[in-house]
Amino acid sequence: MSDAGGLGFLAAAYLKAADVESRLLAARRVTSRPLGVNVFAPGAGPSDAAGYAAYVERLRGWAQHVGAPVGEPRWDDDDWDAKIELLSRAAVEVVSFTFGCPSSELIARLRAGGLEVWITVTGPEEARRATQAGADVLVVQGAEAGGHRASFIDRPDLAAYGLLPLLDLVRTATTLPLVASGGIATGRALAGVLAAGAVAAQIGSAFMLAPEAGTGAAHRRALRSAGETVLTRAFTGRLARGIRNEFIDAHDASAPIAYPEIHYLTASLRKQAREAGDPRWINLWAGEAHELARERPASEIVRELTADARAALEAAHRMPWMAERSPGPPPA
Repeated sequence: MSDAGGLGFLAAAYLKAADVESRLLAARRVTSRPLGVNVFAPGAGPSDAAGYAAYVERLRGWAQHVGAPVGEPRWDDDDWDAKIELLSRAAVEVVSFTFGCPSSELIARLRAGGLEVWITVTGPEEARRATQAGADVLVVQGAEAGGHRASFIDRPDLAAYGLLPLLDLVRTATTLPLVASGGIATGRALAGVLAAGAVAAQIGSAFMLAPEAGTGAAHRRALRSAGETVLTRAFTGRLARGIRNEFIDAHDASAPIAYPEIHYLTASLRKQAREAGDPRWINLWAGEAHELARERPASEIVRELTADARAALEAAHRMPWMAERSPGPPPA
């Protein structure tokens, strides 16, 4: 992806720092272009066990009935300190954070080492906090995005802004460069967010059918379908968007806010389902435009997205109402 003109990211979540380092070394063997690493910021600490005990017992009873394994709920900080130490000396250009904003001191430390620090935000108040902390770039995640909501705090009344209004709201809170994320699967959509003020787009589901992606067989089949996506806490105890399946239907209504405890509770169940190719009990993370994903190499997807976006922007400038306001086509 980086060699095709994009900025490839290594997902560091649920990996020990040593594993992140080995994957970075492997990535550097295939590209010398800029790379980024995405890190999950730890929360304030363990969730109250009383708040998720009923869900644990309910899920254990269900798992026993269907013959599926479940694990033990637990909290950890995802090897946070070791990952920060690694990133402060790793040969990468960008580090992005999800689930929170690091302290201004930590951001300054990473920037002093030559890293750009990107913070993912889901609302204008988070944008203000990240700006004040010293972020270089904000990744603006709309509710259309697949996978976990990147909000600093998960709560029952969490706002779910669509991407275009969110870009406008965040722009009122900061002058930092904005990277748009959520439901972007075509060049037309990419052109739309660029026209709305983003400097780039972060795209996920559109690449999940690429041969380079580690997407499992059952997940790939679901992505090709027109399956409805929903926001759920059933799999991990944190709000995330995935393709609706039997597990969500059975457990979403009772799912608590308890991350990563519920993630570890369901991890073995999901692993077994992936290995069996059974989509009923897998967290089929996907954005709202997932069915537009195509089975092409990542480099081809990058080139097609950028070419189509350029064509869409140029076509917009040729429209009479745009020509009256613009002296010429947009810069390349």
